[in-house]
Amino acid sequence: MQPFTRFAPRERTEPPQTNQPDPSVVPGPFNRTSMPTQSGALLSRGVSIKGSVKFLKELLIDGDVEGTIESTGTLTIGEHACIRGEIRTKSVEVQGTVEGNIFVTERCELHAGCTLRGDIEAPRLVVNDNVTFLGMAKVGTGKSLSA
Repeated sequence: MQPFTRFAPRERTEPPQTNQPDPSVVPGPFNRTSMPTQSGALLSRGVSIKGSVKFLKELLIDGDVEGTIESTGTLTIGEHACIRGEIRTKSVEVQGTVEGNIFVTERCELHAGCTLRGDIEAPRLVVNDNVTFLGMAKVGTGKSLSA
């Protein structure tokens, strides 16, 4: 039987683990165009949701949603978004594609290049150039819409 040989401890090659941030890591530039507003939320491109989406204040959707979207806030549908379902919000800006009806209590804006296949019911409607809109629009206050 051979005697037990002790080896010298190995030198540590990794830095010690701490909870302090690494000062050599510098955050990249802030890209405001792909980030939601401070109080808003973002469903980014590549995200796909089947079901209902509910939010309170602001939401930017640049992905796919199949189902209903309900809110008392402001919805922005990004240029890469595809929505299949009903939208009920305070206001909406459409830059992408919507297949379904839109009901808003304040304002609906259809931006250049967007496509809407469905009806709109809104007190105020803004339609920019180069919009594809296949549907009916009821525009005005509640009193004039019910007449």
